[in-house]
Amino acid sequence: MQAWKLAPALAAGNTIVLKPAEQTPLTALYVGELIKEAGFPPGVVNIVPGFGPTAGGALASHKGVDKIAFTGSTEVGQIVMEAAAKSNLKRVTLELGGKSPNIIFKDADLDNAIQSSHVGLFFNQGQCCCAGTRIFVEEDIYDKFVEKSVASAKNRKLGNPFDSKTDQGPQIDDTQMNKILDLIKSGKDQGAKMLCGGGRYGDKGYFVEPTVFADVQDNMRIANEEIFGPVMQILKFKTVDELLERANKTMYGLAASVFTKDIEKAMYFSSGLRAGTVWINCYDVFSAQAPFGGFKMSGIGRELGEYGLQAYSEIKTVSPILLLLL
Repeated sequence: MQAWKLAPALAAGNTIVLKPAEQTPLTALYVGELIKEAGFPPGVVNIVPGFGPTAGGALASHKGVDKIAFTGSTEVGQIVMEAAAKSNLKRVTLELGGKSPNIIFKDADLDNAIQSSHVGLFFNQGQCCCAGTRIFVEEDIYDKFVEKSVASAKNRKLGNPFDSKTDQGPQIDDTQMNKILDLIKSGKDQGAKMLCGGGRYGDKGYFVEPTVFADVQDNMRIANEEIFGPVMQILKFKTVDELLERANKTMYGLAASVFTKDIEKAMYFSSGLRAGTVWINCYDVFSAQAPFGGFKMSGIGRELGEYGLQAYSEIKTVSPILLLLL
């Protein structure tokens, strides 16, 4: 996230104040050391750790700041946008939450779909804004998809994230861990079928067991709220006609994916899905040239690509009148 913001802002000739999340300041501070080592002049990149309401609030409301870019929850994004509007109407780029649909048709390469869905959900302990958390699987292959997904989840090794053999580390803090566990409980209470995981792993650190729910219904909390954790929800669909409306029935619109061998079906859904990024037969595939950002309440603006560069500049029109001296 740092690179997505630092690189275009610097390329466009800006100076920067970077406030990392209070839970993760160390990587930003290390990048600061590298920036100094690389020879950037003092004051070009300024890193200011602090808490959101104080340091973040000061940045968002400061009248000397022309542009703010924020990655985080939709709730905090709304606060940032309000502060930007009430101060000096500074430009904003917001990359916010998601509840991304991942659609698996019966003609898809099943092994690829399962593996891609596994990575698309469990990557970074599920702490990924574009995680494919709502997996819609066609009825004919539903049971097999669920069975293999559960087996993959059970094989994940939890432990020290610095160990190369570890698949999953801890959640960011106890607040996030408890939120995940609360949503898992709601899934069980509302009738979803929990097939593995569901609890805290060990008594040290903020580890949550890889969890898979089947028989998930559209009205359940786990099918609507961003969990931001290692919890897979697998929903069933029968017909294509019902699917697009169900997939789009969310306040979010960050990403989506479609797994199928039918090019017409892939094109129909890539066009109809209200999401800023749609992957076809893959998940979490990024390119520095490809813009990334959300529809609806998943954000405003785009990062990466030419669009990401434009976000850190202002367009000016200069209209000269040339006087010809005869």
